[in-house]
Order: sequence, then structure tokens, then C-alpha cells
Amino acid sequence: MRKEYDFSKMKGKPNPYAKLLKKRVTINVSTQTIGYFKTIEESSGIPYQALIGSYLTDCATQKRKITWAAT
Repeated sequence: MRKEYDFSKMKGKPNPYAKLLKKRVTINVSTQTIGYFKTIEESSGIPYQALIGSYLTDCATQKRKITWAAT
């Protein structure tokens, strides 16, 4: 194996699946909720946006039902 490689002539290709991985959305979230995730961010080192996304992904994966919604 070489010690050095020349990547200057290498042509990069965009990932065709990148757009399928995540989608940017805008939602209104209370400042208390953001504050909660920011405190977790401070202790874990994980950005609060990633924490919120992971929590929502977990809820969707586990098919959690909302039990506090008014009927």
C-alpha cells in the first residue's frame, strides 16, 4: 500500500440517497421543550436538534401512541 495517494484528479459524485435520509421541516416547539433538550445536550454532548430527531425517530419506530390527547 502506498504511503501517499494523489486524489487531485478524482471526480466526486454526489450521494443519490442523501435527499432520502432527512427532510428539513419547520415546527413550532415551546421554549421549555427546547430548554429541556438543551440541558440534555450539555450533559451528553449531542446537539439538541439530533436529540429531538432521535426521540421522534424512536417514537415512530416503536409506533408509540399518544395517550394524553384530548378526545
